[in-house]
Amino acid sequence: MDEEVVVRTWQYVLSTHARAMCALERELGDRHGLGPSEFEVLDRIVRHDRQLRLQELCDEVHLSQSALSRVVARLEKAGLVSRGACDSDRRGVFVCITDDGRARYHEALPTQRAVLAEVFDDSTALAR
Repeated sequence: MDEEVVVRTWQYVLSTHARAMCALERELGDRHGLGPSEFEVLDRIVRHDRQLRLQELCDEVHLSQSALSRVVARLEKAGLVSRGACDSDRRGVFVCITDDGRARYHEALPTQRAVLAEVFDDSTALAR
């Protein structure tokens, strides 16, 4: 692949990601009191339909373990998730969504999807 094509593609990915994150930050924050990372954590737990180990979440949301721990702490303080120790491995920590977390997730889901649809509709037009 031509180096210039690779660079332009990379710049396109970065700019699209930045636009999506800014729009998600604004819309999810203003409408639902969630940041994009907080929404992603709730989304992963709901999609798996079970409690998840902190390490599983870390692998899926692409945050460092310390950054994820801060996100989970904010969600826990807001009453949207709870944490518990793993029975088989005391070093492991499970994260569970609460009823309030599930309700907030379902309220925020249409907003998140609408923002992504708008960003990628625009991005598709730009790519042509």
